[in-house]
Amino acid sequence: MRFASLGSGSRGNGTLVEAGTTCVLVDCGFSVAEAARRLQRLGREPDTLTGILVTHEHGDHISGVGRLARRYGIPTWMTAGTLAAYGDDHAGVNVFNGHQAFAIGDLDVHPFPVPHDAREPCQFVFGDGARRVGVLTDTGVPTDHILRCLDGCDALLLECNHDAEMLANGHYPPSLKARVGGRFGHLNNAQAADIMERLDSRRLQHVAAAHLSDKNNTPERARSALAAALDCEAGWVAVADQEQGLDWRDVV
Repeated sequence: MRFASLGSGSRGNGTLVEAGTTCVLVDCGFSVAEAARRLQRLGREPDTLTGILVTHEHGDHISGVGRLARRYGIPTWMTAGTLAAYGDDHAGVNVFNGHQAFAIGDLDVHPFPVPHDAREPCQFVFGDGARRVGVLTDTGVPTDHILRCLDGCDALLLECNHDAEMLANGHYPPSLKARVGGRFGHLNNAQAADIMERLDSRRLQHVAAAHLSDKNNTPERARSALAAALDCEAGWVAVADQEQGLDWRDVV
């Protein structure tokens, strides 16, 4: 089992998760040409994707989904609320219940709802029967249910959107600061570190910080926060950035 990132941030998101003969793309906030370029960088072509899973309808996560799916005939999965908000009911759209697990090929998909300012947002834990990869971004606050879902994962892609002090002292207008830092906004470094401290991390092989703000955070601050929570070297914590994403990480 393995995972990688096409890119992560406010200008576009996409995560690959692979097990056996199955490879799914979580979100696509890039144009078809840019998504194809980033997939090729990771050794994948769009027509080899088994499916696309969508977390929610915000443009940096969904803007390229319909076009990529139509161009290459890729099945797509999203919640009913996301589909209603998105409004692009292209052929091959499958609706799933955000509280019920399902399978796509060799991957077990465990969606879970998250607090975010979208219609019916969710995040995912993926499994192959032996290993589990958790993906958590675009979440305002950690909940007990989120912690239960992520507990004991072998790898984790975790939002570290902003540093609270940088956001407070930055140039965003007050309304945007309140949205980003609010209960339906995005996780800050301290919240992400708190999640790590509360999870059973004994099986953890990889942790990658994701969805970093380019104005209100730095990779160094995100790494430092997660490393302190894990009691590890900061260099062990990976960062999925906006331009380069994250190379494949094997989960063995």
